[in-house]
Amino acid sequence: MSRIDPRYPIGRFVPPPVFDADVIVSHREAIRALPDALRTAVDGLVERHLDTPYRSGGWTVRQVVHHLADSHLNAYTRMRLGATEQAPTIRPYDEVAWAELPDARESPIAPSVLLLDGLHARWSSLLASFDAAMWQRTVIHPEHDLPLTLWTVAALYAWHGRHHVAHIRTLRDREGW
Repeated sequence: MSRIDPRYPIGRFVPPPVFDADVIVSHREAIRALPDALRTAVDGLVERHLDTPYRSGGWTVRQVVHHLADSHLNAYTRMRLGATEQAPTIRPYDEVAWAELPDARESPIAPSVLLLDGLHARWSSLLASFDAAMWQRTVIHPEHDLPLTLWTVAALYAWHGRHHVAHIRTLRDREGW
């Protein structure tokens, strides 16, 4: 029996090998559905649960929720830049430092969950408007210095949402919450 790496409960991100309508619909649906999946994952958790790391050395549930809001705000902005500019270089940010800020370590999660509701509604609407040419547009991430198609970015963030919801669900299962 293989042991699941607690850092990657659904596995590491693997870019889809093909770009087609079914893949796009799948990723768009995952992005649309994230707020409800997250809400279900955190439903009934109390403060001590929210302040529990999902793994040894990992972020707390609270930090994971706030990270999703921070990360997906950045992703949405990056996709809009890619849709409106010619291969823009996107700005990275230090997600670990952001997760250590007091608001991410101590604030209630409700505002981030609400933020994700509106953000993902807008993001889903944006993605539904893309034609095949728009999906092929690119952004440049300076840490990798490679062009990323918007469909690859969508795939990454569809995975990213499921990845972090799985962190919370795995912790709940392990702790019996």
